[in-house]
Amino acid sequence: MEQSSYLKGAAFAFAAVSIWAGWSVFTRLAVTTSLDAWDIAALRFGVAGLLLAPVLVWRGLAHDRLGWRGLAVIIAGQGAPYVLVAAGGLQFAPARDQGALNPGSMPLFVTLVTATVLAEKFSIPRRLGLSFIFAGVVVIIVWHAGSAAWSLSRTLGDALFLFAGFLTACFTVVMRQARLDPLHAAALVATGSLAIYLPIYLALNGPRLAPLPLAEFIFQATFQGVLVTIVGVVLYGRAVTILGASAGAAFGALVPALSALLAIPLLSEWPDRTDWLGIALISGGVYLASGAPLPRGASFSPS
Repeated sequence: MEQSSYLKGAAFAFAAVSIWAGWSVFTRLAVTTSLDAWDIAALRFGVAGLLLAPVLVWRGLAHDRLGWRGLAVIIAGQGAPYVLVAAGGLQFAPARDQGALNPGSMPLFVTLVTATVLAEKFSIPRRLGLSFIFAGVVVIIVWHAGSAAWSLSRTLGDALFLFAGFLTACFTVVMRQARLDPLHAAALVATGSLAIYLPIYLALNGPRLAPLPLAEFIFQATFQGVLVTIVGVVLYGRAVTILGASAGAAFGALVPALSALLAIPLLSEWPDRTDWLGIALISGGVYLASGAPLPRGASFSPS
């Protein structure tokens, strides 16, 4: 690959993972001030659902490939249920935990699902990566549980992040089996959540968002509904097209560290050495589990 093409693909990938890392930070800021998880889901899919509805009309429900059960898994795995769980966790635990545990645990859960359901086998580098991820999860959750900084609310938040990772894993497996492209999947998720969740939200909460300052409403609606749900998907899709699936996925290893770094100036959340150790293990594990190229001279024979 030419250097110019790689740099272009890397720029798309870095922009996508920066948006994903920013989601942890800006959502944590929102749910600890003026909004809650229910509001975040309404803003995200109220905007994205309307914008992506034409894509769904054009591409259809993919019922022949998904069935009703698969469609339900797709919507739950990245739609309103996922956002309620992940954003709910951010009400209890810091953004750095979300950035590490949610996207970080997803490859681990994908492996468990595919190994159980599809009897898929994995290479030694991928197994090593999954071991790193598991070790990082243990460091973040268990070590803090035995320290003076432990709190029940943080443990609850971390558990919700892991559940969000499981939901994303189920979404990923079904999307791969159905061979959906990312934009089509995003349209199914967003429009399905708009149709199912938004009427329930409006019936229960009414004009809850009306008192929100206009600037904050516009920012959250644009960030949640446009940047995260649409732009991030398009940028990542372009990166994968240029770099390939493995190299593009490897950039996901940056999400835990970027989330932790962004949370320092924006939330005044300072990771301690245990946090950094867990983040480093998960980031390294995500890189290996993605199947990304190993450094020269390092090789493993396949299992």
